[in-house]
Amino acid sequence: MRIAIYPGTFDPVTNGHLDILKRATEFFDEVIVAVAVDSNKTTLFSLEERIQLLETAAEELSQVKIRGFEGLTVEFARQCGANAIIRGLRAMQDFEYEFQLALMNKKLAADIETIFLMTQSEFSFISSSSIKWAASLKGNISEFVPPHVERAIYKKYHRSIDD
Repeated sequence: MRIAIYPGTFDPVTNGHLDILKRATEFFDEVIVAVAVDSNKTTLFSLEERIQLLETAAEELSQVKIRGFEGLTVEFARQCGANAIIRGLRAMQDFEYEFQLALMNKKLAADIETIFLMTQSEFSFISSSSIKWAASLKGNISEFVPPHVERAIYKKYHRSIDD
């Protein structure tokens, strides 16, 4: 069985993330979305909330599982029996960071491959940070996230969409 993990903080999950996830399911029997507890980042959503948002967003993808994790990505991949790590790329600045990370992961776990998937051009400018910034200013983010995620973000910032 071909198993991959797709790690990230997913704070929040975006349509770009979902594009990569759907495409990854075409290559793997099982894709585990590895929702990271990242002590270097302050997140808008708790780990449990991010997992729930992802579970709802991916409910139609039967071969996808959502799990939280802490620690080294390659160690989590081993625990899951994965032989690949999926990483999404939007632009050249993503590539430099992701390339360094992939080389480090290869040193730590030579048996686990990193697979890069380019986002569709329509998602290439989307980032969780820019979505949160726009939402905090009551901007329209409906093109960038699923509807349930949009509602959750506005609720965090404005208590309701109708404000």
